Amino acid sequence: MAPGAPRPVVLVPGACLGGWAWREVAAPLRALGHEVHPVTLTGLGDRVHLARPEVDVETHIADVVQLLDHEGLEDAVLVGHSYAGIVVTGVADRRPERLDAVVYLDTGPLPGGMALRDVQSPVQRDAQRRDVQERGDGWRWPVPDEATIRSGAYGSAAGLTDAHMALIQERGEPQPYATLTTPLRLTRAEPPALRRIAVFCADGGVDVALVRRLMAQGDPRAAVFAGPGWDLRDLPTGHWAMFTMPGPLAALLHEVAQAG
Repeated sequence: MAPGAPRPVVLVPGACLGGWAWREVAAPLRALGHEVHPVTLTGLGDRVHLARPEVDVETHIADVVQLLDHEGLEDAVLVGHSYAGIVVTGVADRRPERLDAVVYLDTGPLPGGMALRDVQSPVQRDAQRRDVQERGDGWRWPVPDEATIRSGAYGSAAGLTDAHMALIQERGEPQPYATLTTPLRLTRAEPPALRRIAVFCADGGVDVALVRRLMAQGDPRAAVFAGPGWDLRDLPTGHWAMFTMPGPLAALLHEVAQAG
């Protein structure tokens, strides 16, 4: 691909969200010439009718792999927000030849053999398990209510307006719980040689400067970002940047897509 040519951008949302969550990011990217694919994972958004207890992280990895293959995408920029960090890691493992870069939006990669619940705090794990049993029919994690989101239990709510909250409650769907408990299966001993970009939503207290200090101190929490090929960026907002700073996020993704 010629330097500066628009690359396709694939946008994978976090838990309980669908492709609709990327609307205000996708529009400016398309205006800049990019082919944009906001993904709705199985059992969520307009694919909620496909929800079932067996939907797990492998299902969601397959969703994105099939999109890449059936659309014939090449040199794509793959973006994963929050929960989708584990999804895009799996996709990069299966289809590196279709990708140019992987962007982790306020999230990071997990190693093979680990599930998302393995990196949650005991309080988060217990709260999710309780919600699944009491309000989710035993196999779905209900959409967190406004009070829970604003508490910061699942990331900083900085920048979220009442309208954003109403949208999440209106269009969000319960997350199949197996997606949070299934270990990631990787086929490669090492990550593929792709550009990897971590975007920290810095209003949550973690920014590039802090991560670099932790790396210098040998802190294991930052070790994943110390490997080759990482580009670390900040956005001065909370966890849901696609709602709170869609324009700057689109500009950042455009810059990433033009590089390389």
